[in-house]
Amino acid sequence: MPRPRLYRKINFQPNVTYFKPQGVPMRFLEVVELTTEEAEALRLKNIENFDQATAAKKMNTSQSTFQRILNSAYKKISQALINGQAIKIIK
Repeated sequence: MPRPRLYRKINFQPNVTYFKPQGVPMRFLEVVELTTEEAEALRLKNIENFDQATAAKKMNTSQSTFQRILNSAYKKISQALINGQAIKIIK
């Protein structure tokens, strides 16, 4: 039985939850799902400019877990941009 998932503090709820390439109808696009956890990690690191230790503390997680969340977010966003996919932020 896996360990229960720990609560991570998220102070960001996006108003917009879909991003897609311009001029392509949604029915023709694959969707990459970005969690609010990943969006919060991106926000803390890239918009608020916190270092990894501070951002991890704000999310109530370890630095290594924060880095894994951030790497997952970067990979998903890169995949969507390179392959012309839509991005959906899920809760």
